[in-house]
Amino acid sequence: MKACVIVFPGSNCDRDLQVALRRAMGSEPAMVWHGDATFDDVDLIAVPGGFSYGDYLRAGAMAAKSPVMREVVRRANKGVPVIGLCNGFQILTESGLLPGALMRNANLKYVCKDVHLKVETTDTPFTRGYDKGAIIRIPVAHHDGNYFADDDLLDDLESRNQVAFRYTDADGQVTSAANPNGSQHNIAGILNRQRNVLGMMPHPERLADPALGGTDGTPLFRGMVEAFA
Repeated sequence: MKACVIVFPGSNCDRDLQVALRRAMGSEPAMVWHGDATFDDVDLIAVPGGFSYGDYLRAGAMAAKSPVMREVVRRANKGVPVIGLCNGFQILTESGLLPGALMRNANLKYVCKDVHLKVETTDTPFTRGYDKGAIIRIPVAHHDGNYFADDDLLDDLESRNQVAFRYTDADGQVTSAANPNGSQHNIAGILNRQRNVLGMMPHPERLADPALGGTDGTPLFRGMVEAFA
């Protein structure tokens, strides 16, 4: 399997993602600079978290217009798998690869803590390493993670099984108290219709090694390696 991590000015989770992919693949992912208009063929494109371009204008908005994202969009539309984590999710919505938008957290504060997620679907190359309905613990760290979509789009996402992860409490109950940012339907991650693009606000790369305090993120990376090998 060959993978790459896109690097933007302001990215701060690109190396974390590099390490998680390296551990899962047993080889080094390529690090692709945002100004590169093209890059080698890969089996997976990963868009990391951080604060690309300082989150000026709107989180992910400037990064979505960078030269490399034109190539990412082109490849994704041809079926190449793409995963975006946190700021990467914001970039994927701003670039049109995923529907909806990520707005300011409902409490207007930066949130950094562990949350619980329910795995809503395993019918994807990204989530196949989990059991459907599993409750996992993954960190969040964002100021603009409030997923918003109109009612028709939300109904469409639910009916097409495009919600990948949902915020819950430790017992798997979907409650407002378990929602760290106000996201509609407690949505933590979604897929595109073709199911080759995943965006999620939590950071699985931050719990993919026992030294980090947990491994609930590991099945995501191992599952992708098995799917794309």
